[in-house]
Amino acid sequence: YRLKGKYIISTMSNGNVALMTNMAKNGGLPWDCILGAEVAQHYKPEPESYLANVRLLGLTPDQVVMTAAHQGDLLAAARSGLRTAFIPRPLEHGPDKTPDPTPDPSFNVVAKDFIDLAVKVGA
Repeated sequence: YRLKGKYIISTMSNGNVALMTNMAKNGGLPWDCILGAEVAQHYKPEPESYLANVRLLGLTPDQVVMTAAHQGDLLAAARSGLRTAFIPRPLEHGPDKTPDPTPDPSFNVVAKDFIDLAVKVGA
């Protein structure tokens, strides 16, 4: 909750609003709002998927940090002017699968988890 005390916490998912709402409710996720493809009417990695949601928050792209475990999402967000934070999810595809653990060097922040991210961004 350290990040929530200082920043707006939102989704930016290709999943629909109902799915994200259920995830928040059942998982105790501390989102301030639910944004994403359904709201923007564009899917990641289209630039407008990021930019429409940034506008809805009344912010500029450089004021937003897209945080994800998917490097492709982060690279697309960066091309749209957003800052980026990479947090790996090593078991996302199961214990027998190994995602690429080497983050792209262009990411603004690389953190091992959300606590580490909070420390690195001064929350």
